[in-house]
Amino acid sequence: MNKPSDVVKHFVDATFDGRGFYALTNGDEWVICDSAKFEDADVLPLWSTEAGAKEHCIDEWEAYQVAKIELEEFFEEWLNDLNQDGVLIGCDWQLSLEGEEMDAMELAKLYKS
Repeated sequence: MNKPSDVVKHFVDATFDGRGFYALTNGDEWVICDSAKFEDADVLPLWSTEAGAKEHCIDEWEAYQVAKIELEEFFEEWLNDLNQDGVLIGCDWQLSLEGEEMDAMELAKLYKS
């Protein structure tokens, strides 16, 4: 595993302390984007703060709401599905929809180290 960037380290620390991440949802639909770094890959953007997620509820995502995903729920219900579907995690993306992208299993390993 590559050494995590400062952004990823901060994301892991903040979400571990807060016991979860924030994502954007509209009913049963969650925001998933095309990867900016990998062809034919999708990314689930997650934020370490509610405010960070909320600032993305504009333009095409104006109808979306911020939802917290508890860490336990992520590990028990999300992780395997994301891994099987090849969906990457976007850690604290900026408004430009760019930032760190990483494999969900690699991210999960950082919580155990």
